[in-house]
Amino acid sequence: MDRLRRATVNTWNGLVTAARSEAAFRQELAALVLATPLAFMITGEAWRRLALIGVVVLVLVVELLNTAVEKLADRVSRAHEAEIGELKDMGSAAVGLMLIVAGLTWLLAFAEHFGWL
Repeated sequence: MDRLRRATVNTWNGLVTAARSEAAFRQELAALVLATPLAFMITGEAWRRLALIGVVVLVLVVELLNTAVEKLADRVSRAHEAEIGELKDMGSAAVGLMLIVAGLTWLLAFAEHFGWL
């Protein structure tokens, strides 16, 4: 039980740290706050609500991983190195791809809701 408590505290601390230090994470948190009730308005099916909310949560997950990679890379070397720049670009690309998936998921949900499909 102590391990679960420590893991929960670590999770909370990581979320708070990201929210305080990362503008992109705060914006994505705001998107989650908006997306949650909107998912309930868009569809009555529980699995679709889960998918709509889940893709936004996944954006947050990928953003957290990208932030961790960037902060670790900065800790390893502050000098401009091509390989570290490439690592950061890959993390950014992961966030970008996840944003595309989330956007397309929500577009499809809106299209179905409004009868465009």
